[in-house]
Amino acid sequence: MSNRTMARQVLLFISVLSLSSVHGQVSYSIPEEMAKGSLVGNIAQDLGLDVKRLKSGKARIYTGDSAEYIELNKERGVLLIREKIDRETLCGQTTPCALHFQIILENPMEFYSITVEITDTNDNAPVFKRNAMTFEISESALTGARFVLERAIDNDVGINGLQSYYLRPTDHFILKPNSKIGSSKNVEMVLQKPLDREEQEHISLTLTALDGGEPQLSGTMQIIITVLDANDNAPVCAEAEYTASISEGAPKGTVLTTISASDADQGSNGRVTYSISNTAEGAAELFEVDEKDGVMRLVGNVDYEKIKHYEIDVQATDQGGHSDACKVIIEVMDTNDNRPAINTMSKTNSISEDATPGTVVTMMNIQDPDSGENGRVQCSMNENIPFAMKSTSNNFFTVVTDGDLDRERDSEYNISVTCSDEGVPSLSSSVTLTLQISDVNDNAPVFERSSYEAYIIENNTPGLSIFTVKARDADWNQNARVSYILGDSSVNGVPVSSYVSVSADSGVIHAVRSFDYEQIKDFQFRVKAQDGGSPPLSSNVTVKIMIQDQNDNAPQVLYPVQTSSSLVAEMVPRSADVGCLVTKVVAVDVDSGQNAWLSYKLQKVTDRALFEVGLQNGEIRTIRQVNDKDAVKQRLTVVVEDNGQPSRSATVNVNVAVADSFPEVLSEFTDFTHDKEYNDNLTFYLVLALAVVSFLFITCLVVIISVKIYRWRQSRILYHSNLPVIPYYPPRYADTLGTGTLQHVYNYEVCRTTDSRKSDCQFARPCSQNVLIMDPSSTGTMQRMQSEQNTPDEPDSPLEVCYI
Repeated sequence: MSNRTMARQVLLFISVLSLSSVHGQVSYSIPEEMAKGSLVGNIAQDLGLDVKRLKSGKARIYTGDSAEYIELNKERGVLLIREKIDRETLCGQTTPCALHFQIILENPMEFYSITVEITDTNDNAPVFKRNAMTFEISESALTGARFVLERAIDNDVGINGLQSYYLRPTDHFILKPNSKIGSSKNVEMVLQKPLDREEQEHISLTLTALDGGEPQLSGTMQIIITVLDANDNAPVCAEAEYTASISEGAPKGTVLTTISASDADQGSNGRVTYSISNTAEGAAELFEVDEKDGVMRLVGNVDYEKIKHYEIDVQATDQGGHSDACKVIIEVMDTNDNRPAINTMSKTNSISEDATPGTVVTMMNIQDPDSGENGRVQCSMNENIPFAMKSTSNNFFTVVTDGDLDRERDSEYNISVTCSDEGVPSLSSSVTLTLQISDVNDNAPVFERSSYEAYIIENNTPGLSIFTVKARDADWNQNARVSYILGDSSVNGVPVSSYVSVSADSGVIHAVRSFDYEQIKDFQFRVKAQDGGSPPLSSNVTVKIMIQDQNDNAPQVLYPVQTSSSLVAEMVPRSADVGCLVTKVVAVDVDSGQNAWLSYKLQKVTDRALFEVGLQNGEIRTIRQVNDKDAVKQRLTVVVEDNGQPSRSATVNVNVAVADSFPEVLSEFTDFTHDKEYNDNLTFYLVLALAVVSFLFITCLVVIISVKIYRWRQSRILYHSNLPVIPYYPPRYADTLGTGTLQHVYNYEVCRTTDSRKSDCQFARPCSQNVLIMDPSSTGTMQRMQSEQNTPDEPDSPLEVCYI
């Protein structure tokens, strides 16, 4: 690195403004053409920042639309050369030449303005546009005649720019002394010795241009002179300098000025032509001068923001090669042709709804390349939004929160920023910033109703869906995800969870068991809706379940009582009048509502014309006068039916005795039960009797055959033996008059029935008091019978007597 590179100066200026973000300014000075990666300066040290702050704040360089020549090394906190900088390409002839950019920090948002001045190095040699110039000079040219030469161009500035010229050889021509190099004066060659065409017709000179850099650089151009005769007067411009102004955006063909030059010669030697000789790069494409009349016109588009000032050399030349030069200075006037450019330096796409007022959401840089009022910018925002725009420094603005945010009210804001300049007419630009409001769990779930009531029919299937509770949460995403929880409570001492369950995701309430209306008619519990926020928020609602009755119970007859072991009969005297109350069938139904509404009907009756039953009250009354022809035994079958769908019923048999006295009723109703059993069980008894008779027949047949065989064998044994036969009298066997036997005397109590098909049999007990004594000689025998009768070990032989 050269000594001048090593001698670069670093200037540091920091100014802190008391605004919403810290803002400082640092200036550096470096030479051009530094190698990539070269150190510019320790920005962390110069700004008083910690290197950790650069990392945590995600420090970055913001250059707007310009190219980035400088990069930031956050690890070291220094600025380095990113791309080799050519001052001439970057700034041209403008001095000083500087790079302007900003360093942006986040969390919190901060920015610093950095200026890097690029100093010139001698890296460009003076250059002539043409390699050679040709002159035709009359030999009559006077000593002291001046010839304008093409100036050399050196893109460097200052001491490194063009410093001097020298001409070789100097036999006839020398350079005009006291020419101000780099000023608006032209380089002129002066004839110091008259020309003689006959002595030397062609002269070749070398013009050398030198700069002042180290090492010194130079450029050369050949000057070829042809010596002519006769024309000894040069054109003379009417004015040495012409001025003109033009507005940017002026149409092509606009006349700027007219150059005028005169030549004292006559004829072709006095004819003057005009041409542009020297101008800045690019100006030849914007302007032209009429060769004959010297009128200068605009042929391109001028832009005030690119070049504000032009200096153009116009040369007036006669036919003899004599020339004069004048300068045309053109000033470009600014017009309001540029809209303000809105550049977003840093922005936040999302902000929490609990952000405090004054939170920075966007930082912007506004640029208008116009000048004066045309470049003065004012910015505004759309109204009725909780945001405000503040100016932190020249052309830098921040958008901050200016009120409370509520995502449930507005989940998104479209912030329209409009910047207008003060030109006439005013130009403006707009940009829309979309800002999402992130959710905070600040809303508890809300049920659609303050309480719920639901109905379910008893005898339901376990797992049946009863109904759904629904709660909504105004928050978003996880904070709005609602879960349903069954509250801890009990119903009649039993946990409510054994009755119902609730789906955590959908809020559907299911029956856990089958309900019975007759056991529980309603119950209530609480359901909690809880969101998924942190911490979670919740709300509760009361749910009441009403059990609806189903016709699942048949009527129950309370009176008359139906038993199989006894018979109940209602007596109706034969003198009963029409409408006499016989009895009343009393029944209940444990169901409710219309399922418990009972109606009474006669299904079967002995005499349908004698009795009727009340449809609603179950009262059995006579519908005509009872007479002697009516049977004593009357049997009514009453059907008790409820009003359910489908209906259920019960039947009851009512026995009615039409008689005036109880004995008459008793004699008639002794067989009544048997009639009932006979009618109800006739088929069963017939089958049972057939089976029993068949069994007894076979058993008797087997017994008779066995006894016959046994007796036959005994007789054979006695017949073949020689033992004497001794008579044997068993107990309770008496010899009467010595001529035969007679069993003990018994009394028999016999009850006969009037029905020949049935018999009521009783066992007769022996009676010792009624003893028939036939002879006194049998006293001993009778006493023994009485003593044996009192012996408990000797069983009695009851006699069963049945009359059929």
